[in-house]
Amino acid sequence: MQTASSPALFDLTGKTALVTGATRGIGLALARGLAGAGARVILNGRQPEAIDTAVATLRADGLQAFGAAFDVTDEAAVAQAFAALDRQGLTVDILVNNAGIQHRQPMVELALADWQRVIDTNLTAAFLVGREAARRMIERGRGGKIINIGSLTSEAARATVAPYTVAKGGIKLLSKAMAAEWARHDIQANAIGPGYILTEMNTALVNNPDFDAWVKASNPAQRWGRPEELVGTAVYLASSASNYVNGQIIYVDGGWLSVL
Repeated sequence: MQTASSPALFDLTGKTALVTGATRGIGLALARGLAGAGARVILNGRQPEAIDTAVATLRADGLQAFGAAFDVTDEAAVAQAFAALDRQGLTVDILVNNAGIQHRQPMVELALADWQRVIDTNLTAAFLVGREAARRMIERGRGGKIINIGSLTSEAARATVAPYTVAKGGIKLLSKAMAAEWARHDIQANAIGPGYILTEMNTALVNNPDFDAWVKASNPAQRWGRPEELVGTAVYLASSASNYVNGQIIYVDGGWLSVL
């Protein structure tokens, strides 16, 4: 029998995880972390070459990794990708909706096309990929885990990132909507809200002395977070340790939201 302290609670051996936007940054760190906990991981991205490089990196460390190149914003491409995984016998038990982009511009100057691009990539894609995964989880009858990647902007807004803020706010409530509909099928859908993390997407901010100083001064931890610091939360939400946790968002932010 598993106890509250049993390592088996967090063991992902025998599970298959699909991580979108997994060729770098947070996505790659989460894929590595899930694989390290025993899962077979499928790395998604749009560029086959980048996927091949990321897969090779994980395999070189003895981890089980595969690649799946498809555009998460394209409904037909998502359906075709899952059909291809079905044919390969890769059944997704754990989905991490991580793919995302940023666009910084004042709203009064923001073009509709840029607004839509961010919403499609950061929010609508999570619905499209989540729907395909959930259909199969329900059909198989053994449940599953969906982890959506939110942000501090799931809770608080900042100027010049309106579409990102709206999308990540939507991720918080999408997770709740998924829980409301799919919990009876033993599917747990939750979200992680990273704080300011040292990733390629944030390079310009890290290199901006004023912004870097603001992050460090406004955060109780007085530093940026690292992608690997999200892994523990992801493994928890992907494992049987979180079987009665549903529709929640866990912020991994060094305490930033606590002092707003």
